[in-house]
Amino acid sequence: MKKFSTLVAFTLTLSLFLVSCNKTAEQKQNTPNIEEIKEPKKPAPVVVLNANLATESDLVALGFSTEVVNKLLAARPFLSMSDFNAIIEGENTAALFKKIFVPLNLNTTEEKAFKMIPGVGDKMAHEFEEYRPYTSILQFKREIGKYVDQKEVARYLDYVFVPVELNTSTEDNIKALPGIGNKMTHEFLEYRPYKNLAQFRKEIGKYVDEKELNRLERFVYLKE
Repeated sequence: MKKFSTLVAFTLTLSLFLVSCNKTAEQKQNTPNIEEIKEPKKPAPVVVLNANLATESDLVALGFSTEVVNKLLAARPFLSMSDFNAIIEGENTAALFKKIFVPLNLNTTEEKAFKMIPGVGDKMAHEFEEYRPYTSILQFKREIGKYVDQKEVARYLDYVFVPVELNTSTEDNIKALPGIGNKMTHEFLEYRPYKNLAQFRKEIGKYVDEKELNRLERFVYLKE
């Protein structure tokens, strides 16, 4: 009887052990590997190229023909979207403007032209115009931030700019201009005070060619 009890106890213990092993194996099978627990890849941020700064390879990558690429490069700088549109006429602009654009002057652009910016409809175009004149891009961000989140405001910055007063604008406002880096910002500040735009062209023309000078001149003004 004692042997029988011992055998029963052993059998029960063995059964519980096997059940435990099966559960553990099942749990391991159902538990994803650490390697598999990875955050989903975030989509790459959409890069909106500046039509005046895009390289030849950038333009080719957008699907422009060799003929159009050559025309675009020869015609730069574009001082308005209408100049750019005249060359890309016939292209799918609704899709294209998500990838390349000529930044619009917030203080002088017609309200209807703001609607060329992807995702900007009648209401937002009106708000862009409503807060003129803008004295800084910070003001634009603050005012338009009342209507959309910061991510959307940041997206708009690829499409617009606020011109700077050469003698009084802050370093940050100058640096916020399209395609202006630290070095050029320094040169803008270096020659203050400017007496006229002819002086601006003379001094900044020491560092850039005529085409780039024409592009930069679009971003600045002097108080009378």
